[in-house]
Amino acid sequence: MAVAPESSRKPQSLQIRRATAADAAACGKICFEAFSKVAAEHNFPPELPSPEMAIGVLSVMFAHPGFFCVVAEQDGKLIGSNCLDERTPIVGVGPITVDHAVQNRAAGRQLMQAVMSRAAERKFAGIRLVQAAYHNRSLSLYAKLGFVVREPLACMQGPAIQTTPAGYQVRSAQAADLAACNDLCLQVHGHDRGGELHDAIQQGTAVVAESGGRVRAYATSLAFFGHAVGENNQDLQVLIANAKEFKGPGILVPTRNAELFRWCLERGLRVVQPNTLMTIGLYNEPAGAYLPSILF
Repeated sequence: MAVAPESSRKPQSLQIRRATAADAAACGKICFEAFSKVAAEHNFPPELPSPEMAIGVLSVMFAHPGFFCVVAEQDGKLIGSNCLDERTPIVGVGPITVDHAVQNRAAGRQLMQAVMSRAAERKFAGIRLVQAAYHNRSLSLYAKLGFVVREPLACMQGPAIQTTPAGYQVRSAQAADLAACNDLCLQVHGHDRGGELHDAIQQGTAVVAESGGRVRAYATSLAFFGHAVGENNQDLQVLIANAKEFKGPGILVPTRNAELFRWCLERGLRVVQPNTLMTIGLYNEPAGAYLPSILF
């Protein structure tokens, strides 16, 4: 996701503190405006379509006990925010944004350092983020902070395919599926994402694909903020093909998975924007098919 670039000049009276629910409205507006400005500068659509959407996203994150969120204040005025998803052994960063009127003054770097310090203190195995590949300055900042490029991604959107191949059943995920889904994620990634999946099951957005009497793939949702894992491409394609829509800007498809990427293109999905998955700490080359979320 987009981030304010760094600079050698430091904002006067800049303070980083823990976010509160009362900060969400102002930070949501900043978030929307920052993403919209960066996207427009590069001729891409904004990731968040309205201020209300951005405020809603941050309101949830700021209030959720599984997120560590911080804000930046300059002379008592909110100028940016950042969040760390702590629901799994691997933490995800974002959205991070800084008011475009005060960018280039190191606030973005300090917001990043705040969540990275938190991850180190809590001894999380790794940190991940997804950045807009067209934003060179955020890519450079993350690289300087120690992040490694792992995967080129294509955000893809298009018409629902609405088919379920013979031999598969796609249904809503239940609490009883959590262990099997965690085992699948562990098999593919070397860690589970049980905290996210638990929330998605509670919210009613999670789905599983079964074949041969067992779970072969799951998704927290087929959406920008959702992730999916499958034993192989066919299993993951079942979930994509069954989705009624792809919420938000679209799903994030690893383009090195040429078979899956081509399959999506052949079924009418189109690339909305390029993204990059970056990591610090534990990272295993995936041993299966997957779609990351915008958080990782």
